[in-house]
Amino acid sequence: MSLARKQRGLSRSARSGALELARRAGTHLRTVDVETRRNLAISDLPDFQKARALRQILNGLNIADPYHRLHEAHATTNSVVDGQECLNFSSYDYLGLNADPRPVLAAQRALEVYGVSASASRMVAGDRPIHRALEAALARHYGAQAAQVFVSGHATNVSVIGALMREGDIVIHDSFVHNSVSVGARLSPATRRSFPHADMDALERLLEEVRADHRNVLVVVEGLYSMDGDIPDLPRLVELKRRFGFWLMVDEAHALGPVGPEGQGCFAHFGCDSGEVDIWMGTLSKTLASTGGYIAGSSDLIEFLRYNADGFVFSVALAPVLAASALTALDIMHSEPDRAERLQASGRHFLSKAAELDLNTGFASGHGVLPVIVGDSALATKLSERMLAKGINVAPVTFPGVPMQSARLRFFLSSDHTFDQIDHALKTLRSEIDYLKSSGFGETIANAMAAIGLSGRR
Repeated sequence: MSLARKQRGLSRSARSGALELARRAGTHLRTVDVETRRNLAISDLPDFQKARALRQILNGLNIADPYHRLHEAHATTNSVVDGQECLNFSSYDYLGLNADPRPVLAAQRALEVYGVSASASRMVAGDRPIHRALEAALARHYGAQAAQVFVSGHATNVSVIGALMREGDIVIHDSFVHNSVSVGARLSPATRRSFPHADMDALERLLEEVRADHRNVLVVVEGLYSMDGDIPDLPRLVELKRRFGFWLMVDEAHALGPVGPEGQGCFAHFGCDSGEVDIWMGTLSKTLASTGGYIAGSSDLIEFLRYNADGFVFSVALAPVLAASALTALDIMHSEPDRAERLQASGRHFLSKAAELDLNTGFASGHGVLPVIVGDSALATKLSERMLAKGINVAPVTFPGVPMQSARLRFFLSSDHTFDQIDHALKTLRSEIDYLKSSGFGETIANAMAAIGLSGRR
């Protein structure tokens, strides 16, 4: 039996199973025992059923789960995945500082002085000097009056939006914004609206429509979009802010390090006054080789958050060891600007080579996040599997993480990646795409995914 016929048969079987799971997921509420009001089994929850259906589809197409791969070594430009040495494009180590001995040494010293954990929230257990030093350095970086660090990047967005925005307010965000922003907006009492990705004209029309009806307006964008690798039009956003009088929040989780001269971020890329942005948000887990999140802004904003942001007030403080490594990484970023320059040169080279090989990089601007869009989710997942077999680790992003027919392999570059490594990865990807398409692989799972009710972005 040909590969194409075999795959068609497997796909029909997978879709049949998915449809049965979808039927069960769609009817489970009608089968609840109203008399006893028993909870559903976890396995009967709709989202569980959808995830199981997706796994069944992948199994039917002989595609391994591309996520939760086991890294058995320091994941830098290279790693060891399930015992295999490979070239690694799936880590956020943009400036190569996660393997630098200096943040490691700073962490070791902090362990000796402060121990592993802060042991409680800062309101209860108090601050550590390293917390205050890191916050002062982040405030200086953004030219802000103050900064505050959180134990989690995701919780930073959720907590800050939830604390600031109340009933009668509105959160407006780019449709491609990160899950932490959309969750924060959804959980807050405020109204939530989005505008099409990077469409400033649409944002302007939306503001004209809703601004007069709401007390406070918060507009949220990313400094570097994590799925598409593009940068927002910050000058236009500042101009709209002046006209409509909203708070502007920029999530710099991926922008700090890859974007702007010396990796300073979105404001430096455009030559804007950083003070025009009310809330600078970022994470410590990418360029800064640590874990956690931060906010930089006015002293009033930080004073408000210290006593009202639930993810700060009711959560354990950032571990001193993590604050120490982040502070050292930030110092290195400032003192060694050639790291950001190398990363940006590699990004430009990636875009040029991808174009030469007729690979679609979408909106990417060449700043560390480089997607190669292949369309079909099954194709992206199979490509990731075959790339790993060739010694290249790059993860897929599939529906509903991105819209239907825009699945991709997402490359994260480091300043330590060489042009030769980039060329090898892209040539291998081009070869694998050509092989799978010529062999008949391309049996889409779009209909089966739609049948089980998957929709949306992130």
